Amino acid sequence: MSEKRATREAYGEALVELGHEYPNIVVLEADLAKSTTTVKFKKEFPERFFDCGVAEQNMMAIAAGLATTSKICYTGSFAMFATGRAFEQVRNTISYPKLNVNICPTHAGITVGADGASHQTVEDIALMRVIPGMTVIVPADFYEAKKAIKAAAEIDGPVFIRLGRAAVSTIFDDSYNFVPGRAIRLREGQNVSILATGIMVEAGLKSSEELARQGIKAEVINVSTIKPLDEKTIIASAEKTGKVVVAEEHSVIGGLGSAVAELLCEKHPVPIIKVGIKDQFGRSGEPAELLKYYGLTSEDISQAARKLTAL
Repeated sequence: MSEKRATREAYGEALVELGHEYPNIVVLEADLAKSTTTVKFKKEFPERFFDCGVAEQNMMAIAAGLATTSKICYTGSFAMFATGRAFEQVRNTISYPKLNVNICPTHAGITVGADGASHQTVEDIALMRVIPGMTVIVPADFYEAKKAIKAAAEIDGPVFIRLGRAAVSTIFDDSYNFVPGRAIRLREGQNVSILATGIMVEAGLKSSEELARQGIKAEVINVSTIKPLDEKTIIASAEKTGKVVVAEEHSVIGGLGSAVAELLCEKHPVPIIKVGIKDQFGRSGEPAELLKYYGLTSEDISQAARKLTAL
C-alpha cells in the first residue's frame, strides 16, 4: 500500500478506455461530471455523453431507454441521489426488465466529509442489494475500481458499483485480475476471519498486523462483490477460524455484514461482529475524523477480533 487515489478517479479513466473498445457505450451524468470524473469521457466522446441535469430519476429512465437499443449505459451522480432519489426508476425501469445499465455513483459513505448527512449515504448497498438481479460491487482501491468498471461492460443486466470521494491507499496494481463474484484472500490466518469491503479492506489489513503482534492470526478477505456473494470462500474461512468480523463503511443493517450473517446463519453458524455504522446518519467532518467517530478504524476491527478470540 503506497500511493493514494480515489476510486472515483478510476471511473473517468476506465470509461475513456471502454469508449475506444466499445462503440455502443454511452455515459449519462446528473450535472456532476467534474466531481464524478465522467468529464474525461465527455471530452473524448462528446456525442456519446448525455448530461441530464439535476434529475437522477430522468437520467435512469433515459439510460433504460438507451439500453433497449443495444447501448451499454454508465450513469454517474452522487451515491445518495443515484440510489435514494432514483430508487423507483432503478428498480422498475432498469432492473425489472434486466437492462444493461451500470450505476456507478461516487461520493459514497461518510468519507464524503464536510457535506454532511444529506450527502453521506450509508444505505445504498442495502438499497441496491435488495433489488432482484442487481450485481453489487464495492471496490477496495483505484485499481480494483477500474477493473470492476470495465468488467461491468460484460455483465448481463444491471450493476451497481460504489465509488468514493476520498483518496485511499492502493492495495492492488494494474496486473490485478478482477473477477465479479469472487472474494480474494489477502492474508492467511487461523484465529479469526476479517471480511472487509471498500475502504475498510485497508483497515482490515492494518488490523491483521496489529493482531499479529498480539499473537492473533487474522485472515483478511476482500469481499468486493457483495452480490452475488462468494459463498464458497466465505464459508471456508468461517469453517477454518470459527469467528468472523465484517467491516464496511455502511450501515450494519442491510450491507455486507447482513449478507454474511444471512449466509453463515443458514450454512455454517459462527460468532459474528459487524463493524459499521450503527443505525445512524452521517455528520459533517473530515473523513479521518468521521471514521474514528463511527468506529471504522483498524483498532475498532482489532477490538472486535480480540473480543471474539476471547470467547
